[in-house]
Amino acid sequence: MSDAPEPHTVGSPVGHHGLGPHVVGQRVVVRHLLPDGRATDVLGVCTAWGDGVTSIDSLRGPVTIAIADIVSGKPVPPRASVRHRVSAHDVELHVASLWPTMTAEPLGTWLLRASPPLGGRLRRRGNSALAMADPDLPLADAVDRVRSFYDALGQDPLIQVRADSPLEAALAPFGFTPLGDGDAHCQLAPVSRALRAAGRGRDDARLTESGATCVVEYGDQPVVARGEAVLDGDWLGLHDLEVDPSHRRQGLGTRVLAELLDWGASQGATTAWLHVETDNHAGLATYERLGFVTHHTNRYLSG
Repeated sequence: MSDAPEPHTVGSPVGHHGLGPHVVGQRVVVRHLLPDGRATDVLGVCTAWGDGVTSIDSLRGPVTIAIADIVSGKPVPPRASVRHRVSAHDVELHVASLWPTMTAEPLGTWLLRASPPLGGRLRRRGNSALAMADPDLPLADAVDRVRSFYDALGQDPLIQVRADSPLEAALAPFGFTPLGDGDAHCQLAPVSRALRAAGRGRDDARLTESGATCVVEYGDQPVVARGEAVLDGDWLGLHDLEVDPSHRRQGLGTRVLAELLDWGASQGATTAWLHVETDNHAGLATYERLGFVTHHTNRYLSG
């Protein structure tokens, strides 16, 4: 005999909702009928839809509902992680874990950062002044220090700020203006929720671990999809996700993320973070499906 609940169609009308297999992996609220005809609500992540039933992973545990008993329902935004109360400055400090060779010099609450080329080029995140708050000294002096620091390295001075922040406006009179590209959202998600939404990877994934880092690759000669993760305490940084253009729209990016998240969870990670450029619409859609929420938006100023 099946363990699926028998539908109860007494009372409120059912079937007027926009739910279906497409909400699997999303957080939803579902109103459904009880055996006595009363309606009740369930809030949680939809983990399955088919064979006449849907399963919801709620705070009270898994709930199985007969689809015929659903009165109404809709997807709802992911619940914000408690880590969203962490300042943008403190979140961005985890960038240092991506490059063990990065050097940093404090400038009040700012941080002057320098790192060697990665993948043949200098990365902005590792070669800019992290400025998410007042520098605790006159702004003119801070600007002079930034310019001196990067002039000594033979680099153009860059300052990383929160996009459209008061500090961005305050730096404009000193000649620091947006580069015009590279604005990026910093997004966070609970590792457990993102992993649940990503599902399983594939058996042919190749994992390479080295200390606090992990590289996942699919394919060999050539590699068709890859990504990297680095652990910093219980924060898991996801970066350099790449899928060969001829293999896109096959779910490989999500499979790579699933493997990286699974590795991170096995190492004790609780919060995943990443940077995604604001015009990367495909990436933003993927991360939204996995429960990532924008914490802040970064902008680079050149002066």
